[in-house]
Amino acid sequence: MNADSTSPAQKIILDCDPGHDDAIAMLLAHGNPNLELLAVTTVAGNQTLEKVTTNARAVARVAGITDIPFAAGASRPLVGPQLIPDEIHGDSGLDGPQLPEPSVPLEEIHAVNLIAQVISENEPGSVVIIPTGSLTNIALFARMYPQLVERVGGITLMGGGHHTGNMTPASEFNILADPEAAAIVFEESWPVTMVGLDVTHQVLAVPERMEQLKAIGTDVAQFIAELVEFFGASYMKERNYPGPPMHDPLAVAAVADPSILRTVHAPIYVETQGQHARGQTIVDFRRTWSNNDPSGLGVTDDPDFEAPNTAVAVDVDAEKFWDLLVDALTRIGNTNF
Repeated sequence: MNADSTSPAQKIILDCDPGHDDAIAMLLAHGNPNLELLAVTTVAGNQTLEKVTTNARAVARVAGITDIPFAAGASRPLVGPQLIPDEIHGDSGLDGPQLPEPSVPLEEIHAVNLIAQVISENEPGSVVIIPTGSLTNIALFARMYPQLVERVGGITLMGGGHHTGNMTPASEFNILADPEAAAIVFEESWPVTMVGLDVTHQVLAVPERMEQLKAIGTDVAQFIAELVEFFGASYMKERNYPGPPMHDPLAVAAVADPSILRTVHAPIYVETQGQHARGQTIVDFRRTWSNNDPSGLGVTDDPDFEAPNTAVAVDVDAEKFWDLLVDALTRIGNTNF
């Protein structure tokens, strides 16, 4: 889809843990005309559940989001202690700009129950869930509401990678934060697209890109610039990157315009036991299938091959991503938050 598409907007639920890139993902989800944001749910991840929930509601005020429900979810992983990357996102989880006081109310129900409510109220297959944090809420939903799994239109998640990690040599943060939950999500029958480090590391908010966003000239664009300034300094210090990766917004962009990514259908497994590989996402490229551009990574021409329900992003059109983000922020305009 593109910004001029006449197709109905894709309905989405954003499950997040803001987090700088989660905040940008929320703005993109709100501002893109091809998406209809139905609910925002939060999960412990980049900071404690209380902090990321406050952050999500503050970003809602920045974006001018007033008419959808927000609910807090899991406060810890299914197994083990919470990992908090405060070296990247700071003590608040969203250090950098001064955050406004949240104005959107918080639902009294648990995030998992809100997800179930939204899925039940919409046509089967019409809602895509976009998790940009650990997968604890989504795994709990699958276990608590197994009868609703087949009604989910798909899961497009930010996490994992097929050749590298960022928290360990093998593991990306969102998967390592709750590998058991990730294993449940990948093993379910719903369609899953993994938007991992292999593509997000190709979309960096380098200074030239930030000038492009600042040129929009709105208070929301300035807020993003201040977010990325802190985020980028953290990445330079910790990882020596010239700009922070746009991890979470890329997952949202992939639903708004699937042509942004080249994906390959392949089995994906999550390592939950290994001493050095816990949290690794293992993609079996021995027999794969691509519906938009064969990657050459073991693509089969067997007519009887049944494509798995899991897919991995292997390449990205970075220019198209930035165009989408600029368009979304321009459409949001000034909110005078």
